Amino acid sequence: MAINPEFIGRTYPPTQAYSVGREKIREFAAALGESARCFFDVDEARAMGYPDLVAPPTFAILVSMQASKQVIFDPELALDYTRVVHGEQKFVHSRPIFAGDDLTSVVSVDSIRSAAGNDMITVKTELRSTGGDLVSTAYSLLVSRGVEESP
Repeated sequence: MAINPEFIGRTYPPTQAYSVGREKIREFAAALGESARCFFDVDEARAMGYPDLVAPPTFAILVSMQASKQVIFDPELALDYTRVVHGEQKFVHSRPIFAGDDLTSVVSVDSIRSAAGNDMITVKTELRSTGGDLVSTAYSLLVSRGVEESP
């Protein structure tokens, strides 16, 4: 295993706040092919009981991927990003993300293991409002493909 298992539990400093904008929500929803009006029309979103446009559930990836760079490019971790593939993604939402939210992220290394010559690292990112309320937790499994040895 090339990745040091002592990194399990390592937590990185909070990121700068990410301001969720209406247009970014609209662009993201359109890219997904969404048609629900709560992603595009403020009046429709408010009629549904939301304070503003609501973001699609996977919108959290925009914020969590930025925070994950702290782990991915940590020179002490020695992760060769040229060999990394994204294994899986999971979100646990405490509440929806809305236009107008300012979100900070704290990323940590949740687990490291080896399987079939590959290193697997699970990165956990907690997205919180600037008031401290948990909004979403993202889990990303990164697989660092093993290097083939010459015969």
